[in-house]
Amino acid sequence: MLAIEISDHALQHTDRPVPEPSETDVLIKVAAAGVNRPDIMQRKGLYPAPSGASDIPGLEVSGTVIKTGNHAKHIKTGDTVCALVTGGGYAEYCIANADLCLPIPNNFNFIQAAALPETFFTVWSNVFDRAQLKEHESLLIHGGSSGIGTTAIQLAKAFGAIVFVTAGSSVKCNFCIQLGADAAINYNDKDFVSEIDQITQGRGVNVILDIIGGDYFSRNLKCMGVDGRLVQIAIQNGPKAEVNLLPIMLKRLTITGSTLRARNNAFKKDIADALLKNVWPLLESGKIKPINNSTFALEKADKAHQLLESSQHIGKIILTV
Repeated sequence: MLAIEISDHALQHTDRPVPEPSETDVLIKVAAAGVNRPDIMQRKGLYPAPSGASDIPGLEVSGTVIKTGNHAKHIKTGDTVCALVTGGGYAEYCIANADLCLPIPNNFNFIQAAALPETFFTVWSNVFDRAQLKEHESLLIHGGSSGIGTTAIQLAKAFGAIVFVTAGSSVKCNFCIQLGADAAINYNDKDFVSEIDQITQGRGVNVILDIIGGDYFSRNLKCMGVDGRLVQIAIQNGPKAEVNLLPIMLKRLTITGSTLRARNNAFKKDIADALLKNVWPLLESGKIKPINNSTFALEKADKAHQLLESSQHIGKIILTV
């Protein structure tokens, strides 16, 4: 099979054997695969694949099941699915754990479906499970126009939250407003700390979903209201920050974070079950949808990475096979 591997921090074509599914896995003939920032980090040598995972990048795919393991009883050959995987997505065939395969929503094509697993698993796990965002609470999303951001906006609004975002241009901010955000702050023009203070009349926000880290950490603390929760899921500005502990104490703040890739399949299955119950009906009704920016042929994966690194996109970038 054709696959894209990492060599000397670059992507290159390779010919690999078609993998064999274990008893709890399925083999998917890949139609489309999502491109995510962890793929870029892996290419740069900053995010190695977990033990036992494929060294081929790619954390989400859509396609057709062509072979099943003996214990994968609820999925059959010929089923069309999208799946969260620990690696191997940039290829013509990919192994997925059967419990982490979800049916493609009605009226969705493979490209739309490939945009679902990584961002929807991540947002549900962190915003609703970990941060416990409730109806009428406020959520601040950094990087509102990203794949994570556009997913978080829609899910938070669908469940009755108030949503604020930061983004890097007026075009991106306007897009986030059209998608449902209640306010969007261009971080290149305005200080988001003072803007949040003004918007919330000094109350601060209940939850922050942050992919930036670094110097944003201390600024996030200033944006948080009493009993606020900060969820750190990426660190584009670096892993280190200077911290004033006093507001954490005075406002009873909760600081947490997570990575998804290394979690076990049982943990991820719980998320998959919650998505199927709570989110898939919203996708099938058209109330929410993945925001796809562009597609590239699998052979052009390097071009997809260049676009993602440029941050000139809005939403997801998809590879097609």
